[in-house]
Amino acid sequence: MKRLSTLFYALTGVLLLGLFFSSCSNQQRNIFEVSYDSSLAKEPFDGRLLVMISKDAMTEPRFQINDSDQSAVIIGIDVEDWEAEEQVLFSENTLAYPIDQLKDLEEGEYYVQALLHKYDTFTLSNGHTVQLPMDQGEGQHWNISPQNIYSKPQKMRISKKGNAPLKIQITEEIPAIPPVEDSEYVKHIKIKSELLSDFWGRPMYLQANVLVPEGFDKNSKTKYPLMVFHGHFPKTIGGFRTTPPTAPKQDTIFNSRFGITGYEYIQQKEAYDFYNHWISEDFPRFIVLEIQHQNPYYDDSYAVNSANLGPYGDAITYELIPHVEKLFNGVGEGWGRFLYGGSTGGWEALAAQVFYPKEYNGCFAACPDPIDFRAYTVVDIYKDKNAYFNEGNFRKTLRPAMRDGKGHIKAQLKDVNRREYILGNNSRSGDQWDIWQAVYSPVGDNGYPKPIWDKLTGEIDPEVANYWRENYDLRYIMERDWDKIGKDLEGKVNIYCGDMDNYYLNNAVVLTETFLETTTNPYYDGEVDYGNNAEHCWNGDQENPNYISRLRYNTMYLEKIKKRLKKTAPKKHNLKNWGL
Repeated sequence: MKRLSTLFYALTGVLLLGLFFSSCSNQQRNIFEVSYDSSLAKEPFDGRLLVMISKDAMTEPRFQINDSDQSAVIIGIDVEDWEAEEQVLFSENTLAYPIDQLKDLEEGEYYVQALLHKYDTFTLSNGHTVQLPMDQGEGQHWNISPQNIYSKPQKMRISKKGNAPLKIQITEEIPAIPPVEDSEYVKHIKIKSELLSDFWGRPMYLQANVLVPEGFDKNSKTKYPLMVFHGHFPKTIGGFRTTPPTAPKQDTIFNSRFGITGYEYIQQKEAYDFYNHWISEDFPRFIVLEIQHQNPYYDDSYAVNSANLGPYGDAITYELIPHVEKLFNGVGEGWGRFLYGGSTGGWEALAAQVFYPKEYNGCFAACPDPIDFRAYTVVDIYKDKNAYFNEGNFRKTLRPAMRDGKGHIKAQLKDVNRREYILGNNSRSGDQWDIWQAVYSPVGDNGYPKPIWDKLTGEIDPEVANYWRENYDLRYIMERDWDKIGKDLEGKVNIYCGDMDNYYLNNAVVLTETFLETTTNPYYDGEVDYGNNAEHCWNGDQENPNYISRLRYNTMYLEKIKKRLKKTAPKKHNLKNWGL
């Protein structure tokens, strides 16, 4: 009996000891403890608190987060009403990029930096209240956005042992960006948009960089066509320089993107050459418009109406453009407006033409973002069940996000999306896949864009995919509505893309061309062209390399625009130097 009792207590002790160690092993060890200095506090902050971890100090860790295999590590969590000196903990189980969790980081010495990407609260006209980062004049870049606060990089040793978290103190604030001043030819316009202000529940503005024609006289009868150059956030008019190049012609700085040296000189010379064309006696006179429509989701709005971003398409077309035309003697009618741009700007140029077919007289869409969602880069959102994998009975194959000009994979789709998820959930990364989702998706129950797929697993939501098709699949919409809009699009649709586009954008162009070439009543009568072995962002120039043609958007389509104007401009057009 005594032996049984002793055995009972022994087994009980072993069981309790096992439970104790099990409990200890399930506890999450805190790795970092972040706070901010009271000198930075005006009120408690909301936002996304990020910690970046790098192996070197060549640049600050906040500038080392990217889609390459050289990316530093980043982790992030949301904070609400975060007060000065309050400690925020990051445990070893915190999700990370490009590793899985913080605990997967190997022991060693690292450079560590924290940054708070601040959120504002918006009460939208749809009844939802959301927290989003308001652009501060930088074009929605979390690591340089004014008013964001950050710590100086610290060298720290991260160990697998010990329970005391490493302390990080945020002491710095990113300063405001001074506005760009006007010059003789470049003007900067800002208007309050009533349409956008109503949607966002606060004053919202549209801005424009305007290149004014040589000899412009407000009191003249001369009218000017408007060239809308769509693209990412433009701080000011680029590629226009009134003085000769100052960069050395034979410098040794290597441009890895184009594989050449001396590119700064090339850019400056092209800008100066454009200026000399602009002021020459016989050069066609027109207005160049670059739009600043940065918003709480991205560096531009994609220039369409959206359930999550508001009526940017209408605001640009019916508020901003007429305002600019009135200031600078624009034609003020659809026959005198043209659209061009590359990548994001290419999609916007085509989308504005499709959604406002009578308001513009032609688009030149270079290397456009996916214009057919059967080729949403490498995903068919209508047939595929998962965005990240092709899946067979015995193996999954990862889908790529980016390749180089030889077809070598540089990033996988799941990793690119994971980076965005760590930067900000609910489409708040301020980056590419999130803005597509924000523009194209319906509003979710939580007030944020309803995901097209789960960011971590890649599982596609077919209901959201159907919404995308009906509202933003440009090829599908043209095909669906050709009997209504085809006549107004005749001769206006021109698309260009390299057949080795780094983001596989050529696949959607091919599908769209297949439709366009079979159009009847009327035939589309435009142009689709490809650059052989050309990468992103080829724009229709079969004679010059991309590093040259990308600098010539404002001149390279002029002959085609002239032909269009000869066909469509009224007899009393009051244009100058167009030879009509």
